[in-house]
Amino acid sequence: MGSTPKYRRVLLKVSGEALMGNEAYGIDTATVDRIAADVKDATKAGTEVCMVIGGGNIFRGLAGAAKGIDRATADYMGMLATVMNALAMQAAMERIGVACRVQSAIPMASVSEPYIRRRAIRHMEKGRVVIFAAGTGNPFFTTDTAAALRAAEMNCQAMLKATQVDGVYSADPKKDPNAERYDSLSYHEVLAKNLQVMDAAAVSLSRENKIPIIVFSIHDRGSLAAVLCGEGRCTIIEERA
Repeated sequence: MGSTPKYRRVLLKVSGEALMGNEAYGIDTATVDRIAADVKDATKAGTEVCMVIGGGNIFRGLAGAAKGIDRATADYMGMLATVMNALAMQAAMERIGVACRVQSAIPMASVSEPYIRRRAIRHMEKGRVVIFAAGTGNPFFTTDTAAALRAAEMNCQAMLKATQVDGVYSADPKKDPNAERYDSLSYHEVLAKNLQVMDAAAVSLSRENKIPIIVFSIHDRGSLAAVLCGEGRCTIIEERA
């Protein structure tokens, strides 16, 4: 990474679906390894990184609730899926020499640390990557909201939302060839236009804490490093003057 990173500490939000690669379900090891390598590049350049990973590649609470499972129970099942993804990412990080800790909002002492804010900050100060698992620990909240919450708690300078596309569009570009791509947006525009980049609670929480949301594609090796240097193709959501 040639340029100097713009951000000292960031939270990287990765969807569970991103871990599937080209598979229909579950975890694609090659994809997880590529994301881990990108994170390693970021930490070597001097950026402190924490992560939140969704669980949609294994179980999605809303989908489970639609099939008749009690919503709260379905959401807890989704939280357990995020722990599985976090452990897979931790293993990938450690294979390439990156110190990594998983902290779970639901206590699971056998496989992870409990979520303790000050301990998480200390890990990052020592150069370790911290993966926050199990969402907020509460049903009815998405992992996007958990990411916005943890970004605020960790005093992050930006939240990076790694998606399947290279920014925010007015519609799904895979379904609508005329979808407009935005280089920048305000939080208000995202909410007013009902752009489906993150749920409203996550956007509002980021706005309240003045944390810019940077949306970029996770599919290209090196994309994270480029975005951290302010060079990559992305959409930046922040307050406008």
